[in-house]
Amino acid sequence: MTAPAASRDESLVLDITGMSCDHCVARVKKAVDSVTGVRTSDVGIGRATLSFDPSTVSADDIAASVTRAGYPARARGAA
Repeated sequence: MTAPAASRDESLVLDITGMSCDHCVARVKKAVDSVTGVRTSDVGIGRATLSFDPSTVSADDIAASVTRAGYPARARGAA
C-alpha cells in the first residue's frame, strides 16, 4: 500500500493597496492567518509573504480574504 503524497507548501507574495500604518498590518495579518491552509505569514505595509498548502486553499482565496478585510490584494505577477 502506498502512502498518500505529502502536499508541498507553496510560497506567495501578495501586493496590497491601501495600507498605511501598523493597524493596517495587524488587520491584514489577522485576515491572512485566519485562512485555513496558510502556514506562515510575514506582513508589511503594501505586501504579505506567506507559505500555504495548495491542496487546502488557493492564492486567489487568500487574496480575496485580504480584500474582504478592506485592503485590495493580488498575487504578485498576477494579471
